[in-house]
Amino acid sequence: MAASSAIASSSTTFINKRIVSVMTPQQTERKPATTGSVKTGMTMTEKILAKASDKPDVSPGDNVWVNVDVLMTHDVCGPGSIGIFKKEFGQNAKVWDREKLVIIPDHYIFTTDERANRNVDILRDFCNEQNIKYFYDIKDLGNFRANPDYKGVCHVALAQEGHCRPGEVLLGTDSHTCTAGAFGQFATGIGNTDAGFVLGTGKILLKVPPTLRFVMDGEMPDYLLAKDLILQIIGEISVAGATYKAMEFVGTTVESLTMEERMTLCNMVVEAGGKNGVIPADKTTYDYLEGRTSVPYEPVYSDEGARYLKEYRFDVSKLEPLVAKPHSPDNRALARECKDVKIDRVYIGSCTGGKTEDFMAAAKVFLASGKKVKVPTFLVPATQKVWMDVYSLPVPGSGGKTCSQIFEEAGCDTPASPSCGACLGGPKDTYARMNEAQARYFIAKFSLSRNNLVCVSTTNRNFPGRMGHKEGQIYLASPYTAAASALTGYVTDPREFLQ
Repeated sequence: MAASSAIASSSTTFINKRIVSVMTPQQTERKPATTGSVKTGMTMTEKILAKASDKPDVSPGDNVWVNVDVLMTHDVCGPGSIGIFKKEFGQNAKVWDREKLVIIPDHYIFTTDERANRNVDILRDFCNEQNIKYFYDIKDLGNFRANPDYKGVCHVALAQEGHCRPGEVLLGTDSHTCTAGAFGQFATGIGNTDAGFVLGTGKILLKVPPTLRFVMDGEMPDYLLAKDLILQIIGEISVAGATYKAMEFVGTTVESLTMEERMTLCNMVVEAGGKNGVIPADKTTYDYLEGRTSVPYEPVYSDEGARYLKEYRFDVSKLEPLVAKPHSPDNRALARECKDVKIDRVYIGSCTGGKTEDFMAAAKVFLASGKKVKVPTFLVPATQKVWMDVYSLPVPGSGGKTCSQIFEEAGCDTPASPSCGACLGGPKDTYARMNEAQARYFIAKFSLSRNNLVCVSTTNRNFPGRMGHKEGQIYLASPYTAAASALTGYVTDPREFLQ
């Protein structure tokens, strides 16, 4: 494949891991050094975990008790975590720190499903009982703007509300918590049982992961986005290529990315099996955080002598727009190679592809084309702030038009209420969910002819049933590629409109 020619991987020195047995915690006694003490450099991930566990240094494979800086949970996993917390610590127990817990309803919000609504009620009752400082509640489902505390998608809201800080440990009951690694912190998803324990103690037992290093250099072509970069990486190493490993991103290309694009890059490391993704903090990071947080933070950086399990190098200037074909994020293909794939819809949204800059990118393609979309095109801003940006920020080169105006002119659906939307299916009445009934409606409205819905989406997963119907075909793509595909009705390389 042409995309593969742009990458070369080279192995560095492999780490000598100490074997740690859960059942037999005693380790083989180390023999005294005969040549004097030698300090080994640490990676960013190792440094953060060493600091959080009050240790001078750690190595991959070490099991350490880590002090948690922030725990996030939402309406899907929150009730379960709360239940475990109360079962193990007592019905009247208090959380370890009411100001370090962030609770964000975002997944199944705008629905009449009674169980989904009940989950939000459970969160609300718990936050009132515990006097939780950061609970972003929603009560009026008919008009999200009537809920000033409501934010939307947790991973984007965490950043916008200043909960992401360099050098810290952020855990969340969601696999895409790794998004926050863009801020130079250790961020990873955990299960409900672990979260229940963290709620009561503020600590978690973690195994220090080895680190894969991804060096991305070269000028970013104006038809590529960070979604293309992470699809390239996942396609190269596979969905199991980084299993329980840290993925560290460096290089001139990474340094040139905005914070939102860095978030996209880190967001999908879990699709490669990664434990966490991390990008060194710099001026871009500090500028984003200014005015968002008053909590002091201390960035850390990998030592010059840090040991990496493997290093991959990319010349980004040679990459092309990509998609991940059904049904796996590593089923990589060039967008131009899929030009004969007829599609039925486009979805722009989620923690991966529903940020302000993602909608700006889509609007750029629609503006350049001057055409109308040929398939239903759904727009789901990640957060209330993103929704406001879509309606208020002018798109560069548009003469002052906003994204919403450009979307309307292109014939897109009206931007929906901010939430996770159809990214993970949800109840049958979830906006833009891939339902059979919707398939019949859109076949009639847009003269479509396919039996199974084919969707180009800016989301993160394309497993069978991920966005609703189990026979739906999902092509993961950047906002550029998604918008270009909406205009043609086929999977389309955005260079057709951007060059």
